[in-house]
Amino acid sequence: MKAKAAVFMGPEKDFEVREFEVTATPKGYGRSELIASGICGTDVHMHRGKLAVEAPSIIGHEFVGRLTDLDEKEGKKYGLKAGDAVLADIAVPCGECLLCKTGDDANCVNMQVTNGRSIEEAPYLYGGYTEVNYTPLANLIKIPDELDPVMTTIFACPGPTAIHACKLATLAGVDFSKIGVAVVQGLGPVGCFAVMYLKKIGVKKVCVITAGDNGKEEAKALGADCIYDLTRESAADITKALQKENDGLGVDLCFEASGAPQAVVQGMDILRNRGVYLVPGQYSNSGGIEIQPQMITFKALHIIGSSQYSVSDVKTYLDFLCANPNLHPTILKLGNKYTIDQINEAFADARNKNNIKTLLVK
Repeated sequence: MKAKAAVFMGPEKDFEVREFEVTATPKGYGRSELIASGICGTDVHMHRGKLAVEAPSIIGHEFVGRLTDLDEKEGKKYGLKAGDAVLADIAVPCGECLLCKTGDDANCVNMQVTNGRSIEEAPYLYGGYTEVNYTPLANLIKIPDELDPVMTTIFACPGPTAIHACKLATLAGVDFSKIGVAVVQGLGPVGCFAVMYLKKIGVKKVCVITAGDNGKEEAKALGADCIYDLTRESAADITKALQKENDGLGVDLCFEASGAPQAVVQGMDILRNRGVYLVPGQYSNSGGIEIQPQMITFKALHIIGSSQYSVSDVKTYLDFLCANPNLHPTILKLGNKYTIDQINEAFADARNKNNIKTLLVK
C-alpha cells in the first residue's frame, strides 16, 4: 500500500507530489487516513520564507483523519479506537519548563512537534499534507460523532488559536460578558472564528475591519454587527468611526487577526482607555512599524500576545462546535477542497486569499 504526500521543497518552490510506502505503525502511534487537512497561514509564511523549516519535508498541522491502525490497549488509555475520526495536534510541550509548570504549556519554551521528523525514515508521513498520517496517540483527539469531520477541519487550528488568546485574556481578568464593543481585524480563518466566538461568549457588538469583499457575507452570517472595508473607506475614517464607540471613548477590545503590521497602529488607536488588545495574528516577521508607545502608558492599554494553543484548547473548540450546531452549515461553506495532486493550485489560492479556508481532501 502506498500513499501520496505533498513535499515542501523550500521557500517559493513548487511542492512535489510523491508516493510513500505505508509501513508498520510505531508503538505509541496511530495511523490515520486523510479526511481533510487545512492549509494554514503559518504554512504560507513558511512557503514565503518568513518562518524557517527544513526541506524536503511534509508540512501541515491541521490533519483530520480516520484512525485505521493502533494498538488497541494503548488506544484505550486515550479513549481511541479504530474507526474514530481524529484531529492530530502537533505540539509536544516539555512539561518541565516554567511555562509548562505554571499552566501554560501552549507557550512551552522547549516545544517540539510531531511533524518534524525526516521523510527519509519510516514511517515517513508525519505532516498534514498526506493521505496517511502517523501521530502519537497522546496527540490525537477524538472528534465527537455528532460533528462532521470536514466541517471540524475548517477551524481546526484557527479555532484553538483564537480560544487560547481569549483564555489568556480571561486569566488576565477580562470579563467578556462586560465587553460592549469588540473589533476583529482581518477576515481570514482566525478572524472569522473570532467573530462568532466573541459573540457566543457574551460580547454585545462585534465589528470587523477587512480589505475587500472576501468573507464579508460569511462574517455577517457568523455574527458580525458591522463591517468596515479598507478598500472603500480610509483607515483614518474607520478609526474615527470606531473611536466614537462608548460615547467617544473607543472600543473595549480589539482582536488582531490580519497579520498586517500596520493593523497594530490602528488597533491601538481605536481602543479606549484600559482597552484590551489581543494579538495572535502577527505570526511572522513581516517588517517593523512605528508605534506611539506613550499611548500604551496614557491609555493604560492591556496588550496580550498569543501564538500557540494546547490540547485543552482543541477540546474546548470541539465542545464549542457541539454546543452550536446552528453554525455548522455556515462554517462548512467556508472551505474549498483540493486533492493532494492539486497542492500547488491549492497553495496559490491560499496565498492569494482566494479562499477563506483551503482544504486538502482524498
